[in-house]
Amino acid sequence: MASPTTPGAGRPRQPSLSQLRAFAAVAEHLHFREAAAEIGMSQPALSGAVSALEDALGVQLLERTTRKVLLSPAGERVAARARTVMEAVGDLMEEAEAARAPFTGVLRLGVIPTCAPYLLPAVLNLVHGTYPDLDLQVHEEQTASLLDGLAHGRLDLLLLAVPLGVAGVTELPLFDEDFVLVAPKDHWLGGRGDIPREALRELDLLLLDEGHCLRDQALDICREAGREDGAAVTTSAAGLSTLVQLVAGGMGVTLLPRTALRVETGRNEELTTGYFDDPAPSRRIALAMRAGAARQREFEEFAAALREALRPLPVRIAA
Repeated sequence: MASPTTPGAGRPRQPSLSQLRAFAAVAEHLHFREAAAEIGMSQPALSGAVSALEDALGVQLLERTTRKVLLSPAGERVAARARTVMEAVGDLMEEAEAARAPFTGVLRLGVIPTCAPYLLPAVLNLVHGTYPDLDLQVHEEQTASLLDGLAHGRLDLLLLAVPLGVAGVTELPLFDEDFVLVAPKDHWLGGRGDIPREALRELDLLLLDEGHCLRDQALDICREAGREDGAAVTTSAAGLSTLVQLVAGGMGVTLLPRTALRVETGRNEELTTGYFDDPAPSRRIALAMRAGAARQREFEEFAAALREALRPLPVRIAA
């Protein structure tokens, strides 16, 4: 690596985007093999790009040992700048692509697990029928991971429950949907259409695991109904399908969004459903994008088209 005293070293040379991209990947993973895999570069090429960046800048960015890779103090500072540069370049490419032709190229859509199986058919039909040149890539993840992906440019648009209350994120509401009580077939609340929320205070409630926004929403509903925070809640399922099977086995009751009801309970004779008295507990589903996204108008048009595509579902479409 060149040092400040090397003849001709003087002022740092202009680094290339390839060098910055390689270093940003190494700085994130602190592992050459993982970084190379993420950006589709061979390890020798990656190592060469980082070394070239060190030469260009005249500073040591990494401390390499036989077991691990560490960022030097200079590397910590440069890594933050490199990430900013790469995000700006991504925005530039996105803006150019959007200006060239809307609804073409790649759209990386993140979806929460409690929406994906029930809403994706409408999304896919819309894309195939109306936007055939759009390369839709779907990523099913929990809310926190989706927001991280949106913030770092890994995802373009999210389909999830709101409000998020996150700075720098713009929400495009799609619809509101009620929650329905799902219980074993002989349960005393089965078949009712006027269940008071207060009934949730003493029920054996089954919920999703930590990290699912639907779990947090259900707990909020229970607190509003007067259920004590210390009341027993069995958490045994990573997905709604498993949750419903536990209910069918008599282990308790659960809350399902209306869009999931037909898929999850339609063929199970061991289950019954009950509907809450007005106003029923509900959730709002929206698309979310980065505030000021280059493709904002495109995403707004997509949201409007998706609202129309979702009208046949048992939901209240947002104005």
